[in-house]
Amino acid sequence: MQTSFTLAQLADPQVAESEKILRACVHCGFCTATCPTYVLGGDERDSPRGRIYLIKDMLENDRPATAEVVTHIDRCLSCLACMTTCPSGVHYMHLVDYARVRIESTYRRPVRERLMRAALAWLLPHNRRLRSALWLAAPVRPLAPVLAAIGLKPIAEMLRLAPRRPPARARIEDAQVYPAAGERKGRVVLMAGCVTPVIRPSTLEAAVRVLTRYGIEVVVPKGQGCCGGIVHHMGGEQAARAAACRNIDAWTAELASGGFDAIVVTASGCGTTVKDYGFMLRTDSVYAEIAARISALAMDICEYLARADVRFEASPKGLAVAYHAACSLQHGQKITRAPKELLSRAGFVVKDIPEGHLCCGSAGTYNILQSDIAKRLRARKVGNIEKLEPDVIAAGNVGCITQIAAGTVIPVVHPVELIDWATGGEAPPALQGTLAAVPA
Repeated sequence: MQTSFTLAQLADPQVAESEKILRACVHCGFCTATCPTYVLGGDERDSPRGRIYLIKDMLENDRPATAEVVTHIDRCLSCLACMTTCPSGVHYMHLVDYARVRIESTYRRPVRERLMRAALAWLLPHNRRLRSALWLAAPVRPLAPVLAAIGLKPIAEMLRLAPRRPPARARIEDAQVYPAAGERKGRVVLMAGCVTPVIRPSTLEAAVRVLTRYGIEVVVPKGQGCCGGIVHHMGGEQAARAAACRNIDAWTAELASGGFDAIVVTASGCGTTVKDYGFMLRTDSVYAEIAARISALAMDICEYLARADVRFEASPKGLAVAYHAACSLQHGQKITRAPKELLSRAGFVVKDIPEGHLCCGSAGTYNILQSDIAKRLRARKVGNIEKLEPDVIAAGNVGCITQIAAGTVIPVVHPVELIDWATGGEAPPALQGTLAAVPA
């Protein structure tokens, strides 16, 4: 794609990087076939190619974001399916992330939108606040239809997605060391994150059990927290960088004291963000070098276990598992085989979901802020899953688990929970009491 930025504009590193990305695009349109919003609506402006044109026009002319630009960028899920499809290597993720930063600095949203986005940024990245909100949400959950009817759809969707009974505070949130069983073969940091320990602590607990069972010491360091992805994808550049720096400080301190082999992440959305810290902080004179090192140490839990000596001796044979490939895992991190191979080795019958490249509609805060599109995507995803008639659904991201579980009665768990079960642990909490017997 031809561009016409001035030298003054290109002096800004963000603009220079965006120009490089824009010039890689050859207008081929392959991305439109795998873009969920284009597949649903057929609007060119809701395709990656269309959004690229809108972003190019905004940046080249150095003009504030318009309502049209905001509408179509807001509808982007950042699922990154377009990057998997693109034959030219267009790094759409970095381009749309910068577009969101420009939107937040040049466009004034309506008051209701501003308040909602500020509330999400204040609430979701903080465990204590989120847990308190979930307990308050439980008794008012029946009011969701009323709130939607009076124009408060985002709040209604938050209530609908909230668990009916939030889990109790998990010990996994506390800074501590879980010793390896037997001879220590490795040492990892476990990123607890923000939403996972509040909504699905069973995922983190299963990860600790599997890792320690096979000789890996697990450290939950003091000072780590949200990866920054939630605010990052809402254009909150400074807040995202602050979250990244806080985590880097916590992990660097652990590197200096005891060292570790990897930063293991169970939420693939967080994993994609952490693996991008090196890019996010590339111009930071203090953090650039260590951020790149930290990004190189980050690994998804299934990515790590695929390299470990995991033996499956107590395998629940024959259970049919529909594997949902989270977008941040398959498109963001290019991890496609490891989770399925681990589950197959564990004795599960793994079934690929039709249209597996399409997003379920979770996408961080998307299912709250863009609930109409998110519901259509969830209905499409659940419809494809239910055709397979699985016993359980496995997904490697807490957002996907929450989103899909809201649309089906089939239990939804993280793959590591099934792996824990197949290596001597108990059945995942979501399965306990739902399966009369495990097929022999």
